[in-house]
Amino acid sequence: MTNITKAAIDSIRSLSMDAVQLANSGHPGTPMALAPVTFVLYNKILNYDPTEPEWFNRDRLILSCGHASMLLYSVLHLTGFDISIDDIKNFRQLKSKTPGHPEYRHTPGVDTSTGPLGQGTANSVGMAIARKWFADRFNKPEFDLISYKVITIVSDGDLMEGVSSEAASLAGHLKLNDLIWIYDNNKITIDGKTLLSFSDDIKLRFNSVGWNVLEITDANDTDQIEKILSDAVNQKSKPTLVILNSIIGYGSPNKQDTSAAHGSPLGEEEVKLTKTFYGLDPDKKFFVPSELSQFREQKINEGKEKKISWDKLFDNYRNAYPHEAAELLTIINRELPNDIPECVKIFPDNQKIASTRELNGKVLNTVASHIPWMIGGSADLSESNNVKLTGKGDFSPENYSGRNIHFGIREHAMGAIANGMRLCNLLPFTGTFLVFSDYMKPAIRMAALMKLNVIFIFSHDSIGLGEDGPTHQPVEHLAMLRAIPGLDVFRPADDKEIEAMWNYTLSLRDRPIAIILSRQKIPMINRSKYSSAEGTSKGGYIIADSENPTAIIIGTGSELYLCIDAFEKLKQSGINVRVVSMPCLEEFDRQNEEYRNFVLPPEISNRISVEAGSTLGWNKYTGDKGVSIGLDSFGESAPADELYRYFNITVERIINEVKSLYAQ
Repeated sequence: MTNITKAAIDSIRSLSMDAVQLANSGHPGTPMALAPVTFVLYNKILNYDPTEPEWFNRDRLILSCGHASMLLYSVLHLTGFDISIDDIKNFRQLKSKTPGHPEYRHTPGVDTSTGPLGQGTANSVGMAIARKWFADRFNKPEFDLISYKVITIVSDGDLMEGVSSEAASLAGHLKLNDLIWIYDNNKITIDGKTLLSFSDDIKLRFNSVGWNVLEITDANDTDQIEKILSDAVNQKSKPTLVILNSIIGYGSPNKQDTSAAHGSPLGEEEVKLTKTFYGLDPDKKFFVPSELSQFREQKINEGKEKKISWDKLFDNYRNAYPHEAAELLTIINRELPNDIPECVKIFPDNQKIASTRELNGKVLNTVASHIPWMIGGSADLSESNNVKLTGKGDFSPENYSGRNIHFGIREHAMGAIANGMRLCNLLPFTGTFLVFSDYMKPAIRMAALMKLNVIFIFSHDSIGLGEDGPTHQPVEHLAMLRAIPGLDVFRPADDKEIEAMWNYTLSLRDRPIAIILSRQKIPMINRSKYSSAEGTSKGGYIIADSENPTAIIIGTGSELYLCIDAFEKLKQSGINVRVVSMPCLEEFDRQNEEYRNFVLPPEISNRISVEAGSTLGWNKYTGDKGVSIGLDSFGESAPADELYRYFNITVERIINEVKSLYAQ
């Protein structure tokens, strides 16, 4: 071990201890254990440019055990990223560059937000899928243009979470050899020894799902670490798991190899004793030896040279393959083709009846034909969700340029994998039944937190799916999704709202969208008689109106046509009402007050909402005097039409509720 190597490893450990101690909060033990492997990664294995942390062909490093964030912040500081000692001193403080868990878009050098254990493992699979797709589409025999690796540091907690098993299984099946997981086998959890709850044979487990498994016997042996990691990088046919046998809290005389080193500061005296063990001055805090300043400059210069070399390669590639280069630049810049708005308009004006899942599938295919980097699939429900891209091939080890991904019955991993794909600039979509958004919720939340415009498609959106019964009929799921900050939830009512919704979807850059679709066929709105769907892009709009309306009916999705039928019958009875379509509550709420009051005038307090799901939250729009027609119980197994009558979500109910509001 060279002097620089020892100084850097000791600095990672001491900075981590000092930051956690000053914050009086955090996880020092894992950074102390993993400092050697992390330094070897950033010094010998990874390609990156600290001055251009978003360089497209950089290697990706994911700290899936995000609670060990000081490990990452320390090494990023030492290798030239824009993280200062003052930033490290502000660890876990408000608005600092060094939050408690790594946050994408917040800290230079952080490739994805991690912390909820297991998410980073599945993100890494998405990144590796993207690498394969890009290489298959753009690399040429003389141009190894897209060559990045994806390396993930995972903990025992990551491997206990089910999502990591889903992700590992798919990665092995797809033979993603550019993917490496480094498993920190320290045998400690917060509660004590991992044997309290975890006795998996990890080598056997990963071998069984098609992974190459290597082992580092001593987490402090940097020569062994470099050799094993180099072997993993050179693996040609499988993803690799590297089992790293480490000692949590290494060097702490009283706390190493115990749960006491995991999730709380060591204490001032223990920090001093540990620094003494490392051969450091126990009284110096946040100390980095002067020789590491020169090392930092060296890493900055090396990174710049790597980026310049790749830029030259790309310039030569552009001369040889101008069309491919232009497309790749569009992807890198997260732009879209210019003809997108027109390609979305595909439906004639005489549509009569259809399910919104069927209509959405047609638009999805049309849009995807104009965006070659739009790629995704379903959790074994592509025919039911209508998300299969016709003629675009299946993504597989035999065809990495295929654009239909068969995620298998792995909803949670599917969502987190899609996030990883978007982090590498593909435009991903996923599909499953709305009721299974329960399984995907952590990944959807992380997409919203990271401001990733992933497209989550959910069909079978209500009791309208019928005979499959209450286990498959979503009730509370719309309310759950709408409660996620930064997620737009769109429930279109007909073909024209779907067209407008997709124009809106493709305009998004900083948030994901959940598209909610019916299984059952429903009547299309006669747009020559009622309003156009232009207001869809504002989240809510007046679709049918009377002169001087005295009540407002608000509907979404497959219940909107019921609202319009009620409107016509009420008009025949001499009762003037307004019908508002509200396909996206979030976007409507972002409109200015003038528009919101135009659609929902405050002086009209007689209001009814109609949606075949939980009524939770609708009083925001109906007010204290209003009524919400919906479903606040589980469903039943029966044909859809019968269920709508049984749960009294009908035209007659809407009419009666309007009349009773007048009677009050």
